[in-house]
Amino acid sequence: ILPQITFFNEKLTIVFLMDSTTATAELGWTIHPAQGWEEVSGYDENMNTIRTYQVCNVFESSQNNWIRTKFIRRRGAQRIHVQLKFSVRDCSSIPNVPGSCKETFNLFYYEAETDTATRTSPAWMENPWVKVDTIAADESFSQVDLGGRIMQINSEVRSFGPVSKSGFYLAFQDYGSCMSLIAVRVFYRKCPRVVMNGAVFSETLSGAESSSLVAARGVCVPNGEEVDVPIKLYCNGDGEWMVPIGRCMCKAGHEAAVNGTFVAKCRKVKGYLCNPLYHHQSIKVSFYSTSQQHLADQSALHKTQKKTLSIKWHKIYLKKTSTQTK
Repeated sequence: ILPQITFFNEKLTIVFLMDSTTATAELGWTIHPAQGWEEVSGYDENMNTIRTYQVCNVFESSQNNWIRTKFIRRRGAQRIHVQLKFSVRDCSSIPNVPGSCKETFNLFYYEAETDTATRTSPAWMENPWVKVDTIAADESFSQVDLGGRIMQINSEVRSFGPVSKSGFYLAFQDYGSCMSLIAVRVFYRKCPRVVMNGAVFSETLSGAESSSLVAARGVCVPNGEEVDVPIKLYCNGDGEWMVPIGRCMCKAGHEAAVNGTFVAKCRKVKGYLCNPLYHHQSIKVSFYSTSQQHLADQSALHKTQKKTLSIKWHKIYLKKTSTQTK
């Protein structure tokens, strides 16, 4: 049996579809109404310059401010994850603020086959938009000085699915807060290519639900073959491989060749005695869970075969010598 060595890099489980922090120019997202959100240059927690959106119309009642991203292609993903970084002003720290002040905002998505959105379509309301969640800040900031605000940056991740159309838009609704949307990262998860139990499993996208398990069939490394049952792994919603089923063994006359951290192939064993009795017995003993009695039996069998072969060659040599003498 091939050793259970796995090659895995956790960083390979995330694929970004959109990252606002990488923008070198204006994001150019659509705003409704014009007096709501505003795009400005800001700084992240590491003091890197980024493009952000902010809104603070807390002294005006009945706020309903929307902002929509550009079209985001899903690239085969069935479940989408959104990481948000934002800051929210503590309403109680704003003098004479009305009771309509909020410290939350809403996240929506809208699926489409092509980039057909306009300034008025889809309509700025829930249905046709699908609500993902109401986002609340774990920490809000309250101090203000002449040099600017001392802010607490929050980070939240939400996911939605299944998605089936070519792409989607995200939208954020403010209804009376004083906040800044600092970063939006959109991504999906996958299980990366991995070598496990002597088989290669190709890259596999996670399923449509957070609890989904997507089955992937493995292919034995060169000169390996399946035994017992078909070899499988399952990719979960977090991009992690789990529930291994089946195994691969080296074919007769081969042993496992380990390359770094994984089994690269089954290489041919030098001087292997080609006999059906040795099928699956040419792999190093350390790869087996084998009893001492079994090892003793195999050793005796090998000596018997070697002795028999030696006698046959001896007889052939004597016969050939006798013929030449005559």
